[in-house]
Amino acid sequence: MDPIAFETHPSRYRHWKLELPTDGSGVATLLMGVDEHAPLRAGYELKLNSYDLGVDIELADAIQRLRFEHPEVRALVVTSGKDRIFCAGANIHMLASSSHPFKVNFCKFTNETRLSLEDASANSGLRALAACNGPTAGGGYELALACDEVVLLDDGSSTVSLPEVPLLGVLPGTGGLTRLVDKRRVRRDLADVFATLAEGIKGKRAVEWKLVDAVAPRSKFAETVRDRAKRLAALSTAEKGPGITLEPLAPEVSDSGVRYKYVELALDRARRTATLTMRGPDNALSGVDAIVAAGSSWWPIRAFRELDDALLRLRFNHEELGLLLLKTRGDRELMLRTDAELDARRGHWLVHETVLHMARVLRRLDLTARSLFAILDPESCFVGSMLELALAADRRYMLDDPKHPVHVQASNLNCHLPAPNGVSRLEMLGIEEELPGLMKAPLDAHAANDAGLVTVLADDLDFDDTLRLAIEERASLSPDALTGMEASFRCVGPETMETKIYGRLSAWQNWIFTRPNATGERGALSLYGKPERPSFDWRRT
Repeated sequence: MDPIAFETHPSRYRHWKLELPTDGSGVATLLMGVDEHAPLRAGYELKLNSYDLGVDIELADAIQRLRFEHPEVRALVVTSGKDRIFCAGANIHMLASSSHPFKVNFCKFTNETRLSLEDASANSGLRALAACNGPTAGGGYELALACDEVVLLDDGSSTVSLPEVPLLGVLPGTGGLTRLVDKRRVRRDLADVFATLAEGIKGKRAVEWKLVDAVAPRSKFAETVRDRAKRLAALSTAEKGPGITLEPLAPEVSDSGVRYKYVELALDRARRTATLTMRGPDNALSGVDAIVAAGSSWWPIRAFRELDDALLRLRFNHEELGLLLLKTRGDRELMLRTDAELDARRGHWLVHETVLHMARVLRRLDLTARSLFAILDPESCFVGSMLELALAADRRYMLDDPKHPVHVQASNLNCHLPAPNGVSRLEMLGIEEELPGLMKAPLDAHAANDAGLVTVLADDLDFDDTLRLAIEERASLSPDALTGMEASFRCVGPETMETKIYGRLSAWQNWIFTRPNATGERGALSLYGKPERPSFDWRRT
C-alpha cells in the first residue's frame, strides 16, 4: 500500500461536509456522507456510512479546524447526510483484510479523534451533539458516545448498538465499553445485555438505559436537535476569534525519511530504528497581536503539528521500526522565552488552544507503540516544552563531558501539558515538587542526574558505545512484549477514562485481533457476511 498522508483540507473532503453557522447561533453541522466508492485502498466499499482510516482522517481535520479556524462555533451537530442511516461503524471488510498492526493503529487513531472531540468540550467550550437519524452501530455509536449528547430518531427501526462481540468476535475498538459505564453511567448489567445484543436497542428503552439522551419522531427530530444544540452553544460564553488559517505543512518525503520546517524523521531500516529531531523556535514572539499575526506559522503551532504528522506517518507507514530516538536542537533562551509567553498569555483563546494542542500531540507520543529513547547531547535543547519529549521517553541517555556540557531546564509550562492520566510527566517521575529548582537555572549533567531526570549518564569515552549497545539490545526484543511493557509504565499514577481505554486497547485488541476465534480462517471477523458459521475454540484463557 502507498504511504498514508494525514494532511487534508475541507475542499478535498470526500466523506464529510462542514456547514458553518450563518445565523449567529454558534451551531455548526458536520454531515457524514461517506462516498462508498472512495476507500483508502481498493478492495472494499464503504456502504451504509461505514468508515475507514480515510474517513477518520477527514473527521480529525474537521475537529482541528473548528478549534483553530472557527472559534465562533460553540456547538457541533454530528449527523448523517444520508437518509435512514447514521453510521454502520468501521468497515468490516476493511478490518478483515488489514494487517494486525494496521487494525490496532486504526483503532488507536480513531479513538484519539474521539478524545479530541471530548477535549474540545471539556477545555474549549465546543460541545457536540450526535443526531442519530438512523441505525447507529459499532464505531458509529462510539462516535456518538464521544459527543456530549445523543439524540436518536424514534421511527420504529433506528437503534443504537455495539454488535462487535456477538457478530465479529472482537470488542468495540474505540472505547465504547468504557464510555458506556464510565461516561454515560449505564448500569453494568444493562451494559452487559446491550453489548451482546446484536440488533441493538431503540426508542424509549434506549433513553431509560441512558444509551441516548432523547428520542424524537421524524416530524420533530430536526427541531429537537436544533433546540438542544442551541442550549449546548449557550453554555459557552467565552469571547474568541477571529480564527487563524491552518496552512499546509507540505513536508519533503523520501525513502530516507520526512523533513518539515522544525521536525525531521530519519529512518534506519537496517537497525529498525528512526530518529526524530525537533528544532526550537527561530525567534520569540511577544504579545497577542504578534502571535495572532503569525497564525499557524507561530512555532508552538507549527512545530507540534509537524510532530503530530511525523508520529502518525511513523505509526502507519513504518510498522517495522520499533525504536524511536528523540533529539532536540535550538537556542535554549529562545525556547524558554517562547514558553514564558505561552504561559503568560494562556488566557487568550488562541494561546489556550495552542497549549491544548501541544498536550494532545504529546499524549499521541505517550501512546505510540514504539520504544522511546531520548538522547541528550551537547547540541540538545531539552528545555521547557521540548523537555517533555525527554520526559515522555522510556529512557534518557545523557552525555557527561565538561568540555562539551549538556544542560536541561524546565519551565512553568511543564505543569500544563498533562499525560493521558491527567498528571504531569514530572510528577510521574516523582519530581514535580522540584519544579522551582528545575526552572531556576540550567542543570548540567550531574545536577540533572541528581534531580532524577537521567536514566543513564555516561562520559565521552563510553557514551557512544553505551548508546549503541542499548539500541541493539532494544531492537532485538519482542515488539509484542515491549508494547505491553511500555503501555504499563508510561502512565504512572491515577487511572482515567482515557488510560482505561488505551490500556484495554493495547491489551485486549492486541490479543483478540490475533485469536483464531476472531481472525482465524473460521473466525467470526473472517466469515462476516458469508453463509458459514464461525468455529470457536471454547476454552477460556
